[in-house]
Amino acid sequence: MAILQVRDIDDRLYSSLKQKAKNDNRSISQEVISILEFHLSNPNISNENSTREFLNLSWDDDRTAAEIIDTILKDRKNKKSFGEFDLTA
Repeated sequence: MAILQVRDIDDRLYSSLKQKAKNDNRSISQEVISILEFHLSNPNISNENSTREFLNLSWDDDRTAAEIIDTILKDRKNKKSFGEFDLTA
C-alpha cells in the first residue's frame, strides 16, 4: 500500500478532521481515506452543491446594469493601484 504524507495543514482544518474522525470512531488516517473515497467516487456532488449555492445567491440593487458598470469603472479610476489609466478606452 502507498503512503501519503500531508504537510502544512491549517490547525482549524486538522482539528475539524480530528473531531470528525472521533465522531466516526476512526483514526485520522482512516477518516482521510473515507473522505477521499467518498469524494472521488462521487465527483458531481461538490459541483452540484456549488451550483445550487450559486443559484441561491441574490443581489438586491435598484440600479441598471449600466449604472453599476459606471460605478465600478469610476471606483477603479480613483484607486491608486490603477494609477491614472483610462479604463473606458
